[in-house]
Amino acid sequence: MQLESKIYEAADIGAVQELYHSNGWTDGLPVVPPTRDAVAACLEWTMLPPDHLIGIEPVRAMPVTAEKLAVNAVMAGCLPMHFPVVVTAMTAMLDEKFLLHGATASTGGCAVFIVINGPIRLEIGASGGFNALGNSDRATAVIGRAIRLALINILEVRPGGIDRSTLGHPGKFTYCVAEDEEDSTWLPLAQVRGMPPGASSVTVMAAQAPRQIMNEWTTDPREILETFAAEMRANLRHYSLHAGNYAIVIPKQLREHIQAAGWSKADIAAFIHERARIPRREWADVGKGAVVRDRGDTIYPALESQDHLLVVAAGGPAGGFGAIIPPWLGHKSQAVTMAIGACVDCGPPTE
Repeated sequence: MQLESKIYEAADIGAVQELYHSNGWTDGLPVVPPTRDAVAACLEWTMLPPDHLIGIEPVRAMPVTAEKLAVNAVMAGCLPMHFPVVVTAMTAMLDEKFLLHGATASTGGCAVFIVINGPIRLEIGASGGFNALGNSDRATAVIGRAIRLALINILEVRPGGIDRSTLGHPGKFTYCVAEDEEDSTWLPLAQVRGMPPGASSVTVMAAQAPRQIMNEWTTDPREILETFAAEMRANLRHYSLHAGNYAIVIPKQLREHIQAAGWSKADIAAFIHERARIPRREWADVGKGAVVRDRGDTIYPALESQDHLLVVAAGGPAGGFGAIIPPWLGHKSQAVTMAIGACVDCGPPTE
């Protein structure tokens, strides 16, 4: 396999690290040396030639090729079996609806939240259980990191350069979760968002840091979900009034109460859509009275419609905890769901 990337010689693993750090090619953590064989193995797993065009960043017209993406996947610690997820996540991010340049250049400092669905979760050992939003398993850790390294090295999204984040958050190292489909009666997120049953899929969302909630004092779905809605209302007050995609992550203990009452993900989304909204005058309560003006009675929903809520079943088996994951900039950046290694709704071939 003919690769085009420049080859560097290094005396030992320490020299490799210093080479990459000194050139700004890392996220600050050590990297796996992207040897020719390791990069070729990723490409062979996906049957992609090195010069295959994954896509073009819409604003700066910067190309992302399979070889360059594979280099960064290896650096992040990916095995070849992880690479199809990385390819699909990057392809989804290059969709114009995602607004990749805005999300990566903004002072808001969001990260790319990635949700994996379908059989590939089991094939790569991605866990949706304990510590689901942390270092739960190798696969989700390295897949999320591969995306960050690709942004740095392919699209030049470096802090102080393209990346103008004021604060950022730890999800900018890796922000990937696998949905716990086996221990849930709900439809997987990807299927809710239009993917066929059983399809391995990836959903990407430009997202702020997770905000954890707790409610161990009720089994009533309305009361449980009101806690989630309250945290979303807080985000509307403290961060932004812009409606957009929100994700909520519901672990097993709370999930079982909601499922036992017969609530589906659609029921959850309808309830949250109705409850997660505030009048603009509440901005005056948090020091933003100067921008209320004559619109104090205008109501701002967190979601433009219930379809904009991403409900994810994930988390350990005990504890009345959950999380909401707010959007970066409302509807300007939209979550994108894409099948892995398949084309859904592509239409018949043309002559």
